Amino acid sequence: MQDFKRLGDMIKRDPFRMRCLRALRALDLPQGYIGAGFVRNAIWDELHARATPTPLNDIDVIYFSGEINPPQSVASADNTLESVPQPQAYSPNSAAAKPGLKAQEHAIERELARMVPQANWQVKNQARMHVAHAHAPYQNCHDAISYWIERETCVAVRLLANDDLDILAPFGLEANFAGTISINPKYPRPEVFKQRLASKNWLTVWPLLKVHK
Repeated sequence: MQDFKRLGDMIKRDPFRMRCLRALRALDLPQGYIGAGFVRNAIWDELHARATPTPLNDIDVIYFSGEINPPQSVASADNTLESVPQPQAYSPNSAAAKPGLKAQEHAIERELARMVPQANWQVKNQARMHVAHAHAPYQNCHDAISYWIERETCVAVRLLANDDLDILAPFGLEANFAGTISINPKYPRPEVFKQRLASKNWLTVWPLLKVHK
């Protein structure tokens, strides 16, 4: 729990990250979190004693919804979903549902961009992401992020109504604060891991990191 408190304190000291979290909270998405590099990179910056946070390429928003209808907070601000079929619930394996799901995510991205235009928002409904990997349907966001590529990437946070942080970390935070980059032991994909390690230049940006394969 000490690592969780440490992470919470770090995030709260970062004005930009807090602005992003407040924007997401305002939309009241079902299980709405910001994950991956938003959290992982903040820890790596802390381990490298960076006075200024490393710029984020994107802000990865996740949520979990079995409804094609966008949340009311988004629908009221975005009128582009009128032509999308609006059944009450969808089958994540239904090809017919895909346009509606994509429209839902894009509507959320537009609303977040309106509130924080400096961020490159990327929104994914985790209720549908199992299809890409031929997995059984994920149960929730905690389950979904436990399949991400690196152990240290499997983290996400959201801001609660009382301004406390709720943290998802299926593998805990010990590896993050140990400064490692390691393959997800639950769903190992070594070739993808190697590609990401090379393309993202993590060892150049954060030279103290240690690769554990």
